[in-house]
Amino acid sequence: MQTTFTPDQLQDPAIQRSNEVLRTCVHCGFCTATCPTYAVLGDELDSPRGRIYLIKDMLEKGRPADEKTVKHIDRCLSCLACMTTCPSGVHYMHLVDHAREYIEQTYKRPMFERVLRWVLSKILPYPGRFRLALLGAQIGRPFRGLLPDPRLRAMLEMAPKHIPPVSRNDDPQVFAPEGARKMRVALMTGCAQRALNTDINDATIRLLRRLGCEVVIAEGQGCCGALTHHMGKTQESHATAARNIRAWHREMQNGGLDAIVINTSGCGTTVKDYGHMFRNEPLAAEARAVSEIAMDVSEVLMKLDLPKGETQEMKVAYHAACSLQHGQQIKTYPKDLLKRAGFTVTEPKDSHLCCGSAGTYNLMQPEISGQLKSRKVATLEAKQPDVIAAGNIGCMMQIGGGTKIPVVHTVELLDWATGGPRPRALSQE
Repeated sequence: MQTTFTPDQLQDPAIQRSNEVLRTCVHCGFCTATCPTYAVLGDELDSPRGRIYLIKDMLEKGRPADEKTVKHIDRCLSCLACMTTCPSGVHYMHLVDHAREYIEQTYKRPMFERVLRWVLSKILPYPGRFRLALLGAQIGRPFRGLLPDPRLRAMLEMAPKHIPPVSRNDDPQVFAPEGARKMRVALMTGCAQRALNTDINDATIRLLRRLGCEVVIAEGQGCCGALTHHMGKTQESHATAARNIRAWHREMQNGGLDAIVINTSGCGTTVKDYGHMFRNEPLAAEARAVSEIAMDVSEVLMKLDLPKGETQEMKVAYHAACSLQHGQQIKTYPKDLLKRAGFTVTEPKDSHLCCGSAGTYNLMQPEISGQLKSRKVATLEAKQPDVIAAGNIGCMMQIGGGTKIPVVHTVELLDWATGGPRPRALSQE
């Protein structure tokens, strides 16, 4: 694609990177075939190719974002299926991230939307605040039908029936390995996950220790910054990301780390991109070092000697989170691990399509998200599984809200198969 940025514009590193991305696009349209919003809405401007045109026009002209551009960029899930299918290697993620930052800087949203986005950015990344919000949502849920805005109704419906107690395993500490130490790893405990489902980190710690890992919960870590990053709130996202970089880099310097383990794939995609996010900042070297050893939990488990389990009478439908299969290009590891542990694994039709969760997307775009959820749940239920497994808390909450089939994290099943407790979701059947 030909671009016409001026030399002055190209002095901006963000414009320079977007120019590189735009020039790799050849208008082929392969991306439209795998774009969930294009599949649902059928609008060219709600496809990656259409959004690329809108972003190019906005950035080249250096004009403030307009309502039309904002509408179609907001509808993007950032599922990154387009990056998997693109034969030209267009790095759409960096382009749409820049567009969102530009929109945040140049476009004044309606008051209600500004307040809504501000509230989400001040609550979701903080487990304590999020817990209080979930309690409030539980109280308000019976009255959700009275709310005029579907986004407010979606927020009340998001609250789980049971809010788990705080897990002290998420506090800064070091867990010794069982037996000889094979690896020393830091576990990212996350933010929303610590309020919604504490079993995931608990199971991850047990499983890693059982397989010979010393597990460090680094002091000072917190939200990865993804939630605010995808809202275009760069200053906030970089502030939280910087705290993680400093916390993990201290551990790298003081005791050494073989990996930073991430069991929420949406966070993993962001942490692995820290090197790019901070490329022009004082923390560039530390950010790059952190990104280089950041791994999804399935990547780490493939390096360890997961014992081969006996065949179990349990059929697992594996849901591939977009941030894992498209964002990190990890497609087979979770399935391979589940099969090795003895489970029968199946995948739904159109497994490349998003479930509609996508961070805060299900809260900000509930109608489109609801259509994608219904489609995903139908394809999963068609496999008649005993349980659904996924590697991302957002997907688990989204799918769990539309089916009675238990939904668990992949590590919960692997922990159970290697000596851990039965996943709570299976015990509540």
